[in-house]
Amino acid sequence: MHFIRILIVACSLALPVAALAQGAQIAFGNVKQDTTKPVEVTADNLAVNQNDGTAVFTGNVLIGQGQMRLSAPKVQVYYNEKGDRIERMKATGGVTLVSGEDAAEASQADYSIDSGMIHMSGDVLLVQKTSAISADRMVVDTKAGTANMQGRVKTVLQQSQ
Repeated sequence: MHFIRILIVACSLALPVAALAQGAQIAFGNVKQDTTKPVEVTADNLAVNQNDGTAVFTGNVLIGQGQMRLSAPKVQVYYNEKGDRIERMKATGGVTLVSGEDAAEASQADYSIDSGMIHMSGDVLLVQKTSAISADRMVVDTKAGTANMQGRVKTVLQQSQ
């Protein structure tokens, strides 16, 4: 009887972890992002291609928009057809995204300014205070202040003392 009780407790503790393995919706950042705010970019180098309406920033790239910060070795910026506003940015080479107290790392990130969606992929690691979650992919909805972890999600659930 004691063995069955232990088995039931062990299975109930494993349920949240099993749910995380399929995907998890979590909060991201302490404020909702206003995607209409200006985008500030600093980098070591800039190359502009007038033909396709892109700009490539390389070397210690830091992008800021409101409370959000993104850093990467390379960021390609895609402008709209008129060339008067940014449509999306693609960061590669190891990306760090910080919003409020939350920070995420990945191999690359693709940020659609209009929708406010950031798709991060490649060894994603999300750190929130003392918790860490890893996954293959993470989709951040900056307007809602949420993130969805997908593909082999792993975390350690800490018990309060």
